[in-house]
Amino acid sequence: MNKIGFYLLLLVLAPVAAVIVITPMDSQKQYIFGLISIAMMFAMNFSKSRQISVVMVMLSALMSTRYIWWRTTETLHFNSEIEAILGIALYIAELYVWVILILGFLQTTWPLKRTIEPLPDDVSLWPTVDVYVPSYNESLDVVRDTVLAAQCIDYPRDKLKIYLLDDGKRSEFAVFAADVGVGYITRDDNRHAKAGNLNHAMSITKGELICVFDCDHVATRTFLQATVGPFLKDPKLALMQTPHYFYSPDPFERNLRAARSIPNEGALFYGPVQQGNDNWNATFFCGSCAVIRRTALEEVGGFATETVTEDAHTALKMQRRGWGSAFLAIPLAAGLATERLGLHVIQRTRWARGMTQIFRVDNPLLGRGLTWQQRLCYLNAMLHFQFGLPRVIFLVAPLAYLLFNLNIIHSSASLIFAYVLPHLVMSVGVNSRMNGRFRYTFCGEIYETVMCFHLVIPTFLTMLSPKHGKFNVTDKGGLLDQGFFDFHIVRPHVIVAVLLTIGIVAGVVRAVAHDYFGVDPYVIALNVGWALFSLIILMAAIAVARETKQVRKTIRIDVQIPAIIHYASGISSRTQTCNLSMGGAQLDAPDSRHLQDEIEEIDLLLHSGTITIPVSKISADEQTIRLSFKAIPLARRRELVRVVLARADAWIQPQYKQDNPLVSLGTLVRTVFELFWLTWKDRRTKRKNVTKEDGVA
Repeated sequence: MNKIGFYLLLLVLAPVAAVIVITPMDSQKQYIFGLISIAMMFAMNFSKSRQISVVMVMLSALMSTRYIWWRTTETLHFNSEIEAILGIALYIAELYVWVILILGFLQTTWPLKRTIEPLPDDVSLWPTVDVYVPSYNESLDVVRDTVLAAQCIDYPRDKLKIYLLDDGKRSEFAVFAADVGVGYITRDDNRHAKAGNLNHAMSITKGELICVFDCDHVATRTFLQATVGPFLKDPKLALMQTPHYFYSPDPFERNLRAARSIPNEGALFYGPVQQGNDNWNATFFCGSCAVIRRTALEEVGGFATETVTEDAHTALKMQRRGWGSAFLAIPLAAGLATERLGLHVIQRTRWARGMTQIFRVDNPLLGRGLTWQQRLCYLNAMLHFQFGLPRVIFLVAPLAYLLFNLNIIHSSASLIFAYVLPHLVMSVGVNSRMNGRFRYTFCGEIYETVMCFHLVIPTFLTMLSPKHGKFNVTDKGGLLDQGFFDFHIVRPHVIVAVLLTIGIVAGVVRAVAHDYFGVDPYVIALNVGWALFSLIILMAAIAVARETKQVRKTIRIDVQIPAIIHYASGISSRTQTCNLSMGGAQLDAPDSRHLQDEIEEIDLLLHSGTITIPVSKISADEQTIRLSFKAIPLARRRELVRVVLARADAWIQPQYKQDNPLVSLGTLVRTVFELFWLTWKDRRTKRKNVTKEDGVA
């Protein structure tokens, strides 16, 4: 369908949509209408057609808009000033969620799924590329393999230059760069943090394209061959972004057992959201794992320095000038996730401040150069990070009635439920259908609840004063040798959870004795149900603060490579690896010799040759041998990086199962149960250890 036909269809359907949205109904009729709509959604869900998905999105949007219209026209009547303040706050929070829902549908309903654009056979036509690896205070252990992996990228040596951008001005980094043969760039000051570091390097280097990797992001060998082709085909393409894939678990994956088998927090953004942005030429630059055209950067004055999220702001500036952007949804590099919840909160707070700064200093709704679709995609990203206050309001809202008997929604419980049921069920169902392989139902609530209390003040202050705050670097590569509960991060969550528990108890008491208290038991039931759901979400968020031990420095990757074991006795045995890391290997035991004979070194038999690595045995049994690597020369380490981290398919993972909202609800409840079970188990173990120590003493 062409654009004219599409807009004509919208014009014809607009009166029908208006009737669906604004027609008033009593609770009985609304129940019938809502249940019919839900039944239609379930019936359509049996079809996997893309067209049916679009129809379901439109129906869901209509039902949610009908709910907001009803809230706006029928429920904003209050008996006191305090009820008016709290009621309007709740209404604005709901209005915010509705806007985010509609903008999210715009972003994710029409994803553009790109494939790799091959480079021409004539290598002389390939553009020159500068690879930047910026660093400030990260250790050389984190940065080393990123640089070595960049050297493994399959691209003509005369067209590829790699630069370590050291804003920390450390002598060991300069020595390392000289030893491996890459450029080393530093500067006299640290103005504008990462953006200033990149801009300083731009003034020195000359490559046609600039490829940026955060200092912990290790590229695969095919990175440039997979991303450079579109720049030759489209002279107006400024940016090619690829996903940020993390080979270490984030705090949710490490601290919640259930999170280890579900899509991680970034999967939705680096899937349907960025693919949807790509469809509207609104791909965001994410600061790493991306290729950018130098001329486009020069036209906008380099990387943006006005905000602490220089990446997204830079993309916005280029798109305002008419440059194109693209997103390739193939993980071609991998890095380290934030190790602890506290660091995660700091990182996300910076992102929230940065997007709020852009909203204030370079609002995408204003100014020239953007299409309306681009404006709305950026608006959604900036509004998304304002979720802190609305999320807090939703969590505490039922307490207004349960603890203080305040009515903040002017309606009967029956009518509220009749309107809210189709709105919630259809929005949950449609989002599960559209994005269920990238974000499971209720996981978003946990992610946002963990952050919400910490975002309220920073986003509010930044909205008032965009220059407030400064860029901060997220620490990477740390270890945690002892688990602990990070009460400091979840203190507000615990306080609200206690209040909700009190509210639920008070509500149950009032419901049982409703004649004595003179209350409507249905209103009590509605608020108790709301509070109970809020409490479950809060407890799941609190569970993330149970920090588990992180003692492994390097991630192990399952890979089978022929190997030769060299024993101290002079005998050698052939076998293969079970998995490899940059710090060690696990091998299949070819026989039982390793149980008596010391292993001195192993050979890894690669297509490019053999790598000999000195090793020491960690442990062994009859089936496997676990080894740690001793000091490895840089040349050998580069080859090991090529095998372990830089393989073309190193980070390609099977797709997650389709989300089932009911199963996800069960997972949510299980997460809360595990919080209490594991906490009790840990305390029991500690008591046993103390008893044993006392007995020994």
